[in-house]
Amino acid sequence: MASSALGAILAVLASLIITANVLVAIALLRLIQKSSSKGLYFVLNLAVADAMVGFTVMGLVMDEFSQPFYPPQIFCVLRMAFVTSSSAASILSLIMVACDRHLAIRKPFHYFQLVTGLRVGVRLVGLWLVAAIIGFLPVLSPSFQKISTHEKCSFFGVFHPAYMLTVFCVGFFPALFLFIYLYCDMLKIASVHVQHIQKVEHAGLAGGCPTSRTTSDMKAMRTVAVLIGCFTLSWLPFFIASIVQTVCLECLPYRVIENYLWLLGLCNSLLNPLLYSYWQKDVRLQLSQLAADVKRRVLLHLGDGRRFPGRGTKPLPTVSCLRLQD
Repeated sequence: MASSALGAILAVLASLIITANVLVAIALLRLIQKSSSKGLYFVLNLAVADAMVGFTVMGLVMDEFSQPFYPPQIFCVLRMAFVTSSSAASILSLIMVACDRHLAIRKPFHYFQLVTGLRVGVRLVGLWLVAAIIGFLPVLSPSFQKISTHEKCSFFGVFHPAYMLTVFCVGFFPALFLFIYLYCDMLKIASVHVQHIQKVEHAGLAGGCPTSRTTSDMKAMRTVAVLIGCFTLSWLPFFIASIVQTVCLECLPYRVIENYLWLLGLCNSLLNPLLYSYWQKDVRLQLSQLAADVKRRVLLHLGDGRRFPGRGTKPLPTVSCLRLQD
């Protein structure tokens, strides 16, 4: 009964993750066609990575509903490696997005010269290589594997607790500190801009640009702050519990970590597209246009399109990339 309930939760969560990220990815592709920004590819890569998390979780859903099912050791290791790689790619994509927003604030006049298509492509290839190494580390190093005792595919069923400690020290911990550093540096830059505006206003030379620039900085900071908060709340409990499990095997049942805390971490892949579609005006506009186009096609297919001529066909304006954080 408990296994079926967990399978139902995983199925609903995976479906929502896939649907939300696919819609955001389509909206971003439409936005990229109207914009010259290469930084949008980082956000698109985040949506792709989160969608892959949903697809890999679907495999675990099949295990939960197919009882009894005890696959070979290598099968479980490879399946969990794909799940871990997708989650690692999602976390690394979050870092890339935060770095991109940080660069747009620190060097706004050189942003388009620094963020070129070649550099973006190299970073994305490197991102997926690092994610693959993190996920398939137990495959490359069998010492991180645990001998299966005819259990279902799960983290603690196939991965040694030392692997979670390694991932925490090498992946999660540096990522969290990098997030905090980027946010603090963006806060410092925004403070300098505010002081500059105050000096200009005191001299009677205030104009619209400095105020607009500061507003843009604050919106970027808000986006990064929300990313940091959701990332921390989603994954920190899982990694802390995993460390406790590594040090003290009897202190915390691993079923609690796998059935609850890991699900909380997966929710981050659902929160990411929801946050971007809510906070970023450009994405919301593209999603609205996509919904209007789908509605128009459905009405035309049903033969009722003639009653609503021109409805939902108004094009959206082209939006600059530096307004990504709106």
